[in-house]
Amino acid sequence: MKSYLYAAGILVQFFTVFPLHRTLPMEQAERRAVLHLLPLLGLIKGTIYAGAFWVLLEWSPFSTLSIAFLVWLLPIVLTGGLHLDGWMDWADAHFSFRDKEKRLAILKDPHMGAFGVLALIVLLASKFLFIYETVHAGSRHTSTIVLIPFFAQTLTGLLLQYAPSAKQEGLAAFFQKGRSGSLPAIYSIFFVMMMSVYALHLLFWIMAGVFFLYFIWVKATAAKEFGGITGDLLGASQEGAELLLWMIVWLSVFFGTG
Repeated sequence: MKSYLYAAGILVQFFTVFPLHRTLPMEQAERRAVLHLLPLLGLIKGTIYAGAFWVLLEWSPFSTLSIAFLVWLLPIVLTGGLHLDGWMDWADAHFSFRDKEKRLAILKDPHMGAFGVLALIVLLASKFLFIYETVHAGSRHTSTIVLIPFFAQTLTGLLLQYAPSAKQEGLAAFFQKGRSGSLPAIYSIFFVMMMSVYALHLLFWIMAGVFFLYFIWVKATAAKEFGGITGDLLGASQEGAELLLWMIVWLSVFFGTG
């Protein structure tokens, strides 16, 4: 149990802007617990985002545009834009169309290229559009918003568990040492729990299906283009997952799914 408490602190340190000002043990037990708790972190983040979405819509005097901006800004503020750097690095490397070694070198390069800038603009602008249209439709999709970071954070855990590592060092390789045979059972429990809540929501099943296909695509693409995953690729895949899931919610506004 102590390893899970430490793991919770590690998740706060690595994935949020809240400093704990404490050195935590990160042995294999803690790294294993970190992987186990990633869906829970996504669920907590999703609850915060959905709560802010509902409160702003139902209780604030702000305009639709203002509410959309605040909902769009909240994940950036909460995480410090942690994964945006990985998204830009992935874009620069992917669109270079070079070999694996050169792509990995581009990932490590601290300089920002044109493709990274364009990819960031597309990501943030698209997400704002999806959020704005969802806010404009009212609060009926509040509970669905919980699923977006839940699935996106779960994706990180599945990639750490099942995808090969592109490097022997780095953040991804470090946490992959926490792989365990119990992870599938724990993630299944999380999924069954969410399924019991959202079983009658068609949108849940659509998002779950897209999430599964996206996981397969990311795992295969990372192996083909980079030889496996890195910390940057984990961040990029999480940003991509959130964008894709927001797009599904946005489409459901117009097609009446939910």
